[in-house]
Amino acid sequence: MSETLDTLAALGPAAAEPPAAEPVALRPQILDKFGRAYATGRRKDAVARVWLKPGTGKIEVNGRDQAVYFARPTLRLIINQPFDVAERRGQYDVVATVSGGGLSGQAGAVKHGIAQALTRYEPALRTVVKQAGLLTRDSRVVERKKYGKRKARRSFQFSKR
Repeated sequence: MSETLDTLAALGPAAAEPPAAEPVALRPQILDKFGRAYATGRRKDAVARVWLKPGTGKIEVNGRDQAVYFARPTLRLIINQPFDVAERRGQYDVVATVSGGGLSGQAGAVKHGIAQALTRYEPALRTVVKQAGLLTRDSRVVERKKYGKRKARRSFQFSKR
């Protein structure tokens, strides 16, 4: 056994290191003919179609600036979350069209669409964005109202007499 250890020591430190790992095969970059990445985002009843291209960080929703369309600062924070996670704030222009749902659902749909489009433009960012949970569609929706009930689960007030 000592002979094999001596022969290993004679080979040097380079032979003891494991072989270098091959680079992981990334997904291909998916762009349209205008050089934009397209994705669809969904949240509650809202559906957002999002186009992403390199730019100055301007986000336009339904033809209006994000500050006008989403007046609440919390909604703007939700929209910019994918850029903050990927450390790409101010590097991409976003054009989005949203329909359905309320403002909160629409902001979530735009966030989901931006995260999807960002991974299509820069496939290397996919692991970072996925670990933050931004690629998963939030499937929670409002429960429907049942007959004989006041709301989905709330019953009418019970009267004993």
